[in-house]
Amino acid sequence: MSPTTIETIGYAAAALTTFAFVPQVVKSWRTRSTGDLSSTMLVVFTLGIALWLIYGVAVGSRPVVLANGVTLVLSAILVALKLRGQ
Repeated sequence: MSPTTIETIGYAAAALTTFAFVPQVVKSWRTRSTGDLSSTMLVVFTLGIALWLIYGVAVGSRPVVLANGVTLVLSAILVALKLRGQ
């Protein structure tokens, strides 16, 4: 595969996995409820995303950095809502 094709696949994967998380954030924000979300899952997921972000920076992968930067913000919103008891 060409480098352009590989990069395109990376951006497509980044977009899909990042935007798949958006409906959960929107639902939690609108309903002000995170009761059905596991605290452990949120913390582990957020730490994993942070590590992926560090990895992406280290290897210089723009798709990995962009996807995980956005997902980290979305995940942090859910963690904050969960901590507020919503």
